[in-house]
Amino acid sequence: MKILITGNLGYVGPGLLREFREYHPDATLIGYDIGYFAKYITTRSVSPDVLLDVQYYGDVRRFPERILEGVDVVISLAAISNDPIGNKFEEVTLDINYHANLEIARMARRQGVRRFVFASSCSVYGSAEDAPRKESSALDPLTAYARSKVYSEEALEALAGEGFQVTCLRFATACGMSERLRLDLVLNDFVAGALTAGRITILSDGSPWRPLINVLDMARAIRWACERDSETGGAFLAVNTGSDSWNYQIKDLALATQRLLPGVEVSINKDAQPDKRSYRVDFGLFRSLAPGHQPQYGLKETVQGLITGLRSIQFKDADYHRSGLIRLNVINELLSEKEMDHKLSLQV
Repeated sequence: MKILITGNLGYVGPGLLREFREYHPDATLIGYDIGYFAKYITTRSVSPDVLLDVQYYGDVRRFPERILEGVDVVISLAAISNDPIGNKFEEVTLDINYHANLEIARMARRQGVRRFVFASSCSVYGSAEDAPRKESSALDPLTAYARSKVYSEEALEALAGEGFQVTCLRFATACGMSERLRLDLVLNDFVAGALTAGRITILSDGSPWRPLINVLDMARAIRWACERDSETGGAFLAVNTGSDSWNYQIKDLALATQRLLPGVEVSINKDAQPDKRSYRVDFGLFRSLAPGHQPQYGLKETVQGLITGLRSIQFKDADYHRSGLIRLNVINELLSEKEMDHKLSLQV
């Protein structure tokens, strides 16, 4: 099997490489990434990139079709995957997350690629506090990032058919330790704050709901999508990817962290305006289609994994909100150093 992963030098990539090396050791793994975050390694062991056969560096908006020759599966991770960046660069977010992604899918179908796996998001549902959202529920994307996922799903459905299977995994909010860790994700932020400052600050009133998924369970789900036959879900499938037990209120995430790090103070902004990004999700379809690839990590194990991982790299930066582990900071630094233009194109 020959697999191309776009956006492999991000948060999800390291765990995904290890997943495929374990279950498909003979697969040819090809990475394609612009490299915004390539240097932000959060491990003291060997870089996860050694598990690749080939690494290409480039912008998905200028993707060379020749790379797809002989490829069996494309895994599309490349995206502006952060609401603050998406809000600041809305047009660019749509160009990268939607237009470029769709063009690569068209190239893939033209080149005879059999499977296309797209990392979508449960954020497509928007505000959904009344009942857990199913795949048949109305979509209400509230951000540029969420809109880009909706547009991509709609366009990919039109491309799917015999010989070109498309799976859109509507992932819950990612969390957990990675060899390219992000700390602009809610649970990861809480654990980092607890470790470095002894304090967790919740900017909302703590009541909003979020579905979460460990980044290693995301890798397991992606492997399933690369292996599934079209009798399981059809030529096109958009499926909520996560676990019903991982629908949590924000305050629950903070308290779970506090239980593993006694003495940590939890601060909740009781006067905060209601957060519209509150939703619960029903993962029943994923459970029925992929019973052997269900999430294995619970909240306690994920928090402990973050604690252990951060301690292993001697992470003590209480000012980490200004660090390169916050994606918007990296973008702003590249812009200020004129290594990137206002369309987020690297200057070479």
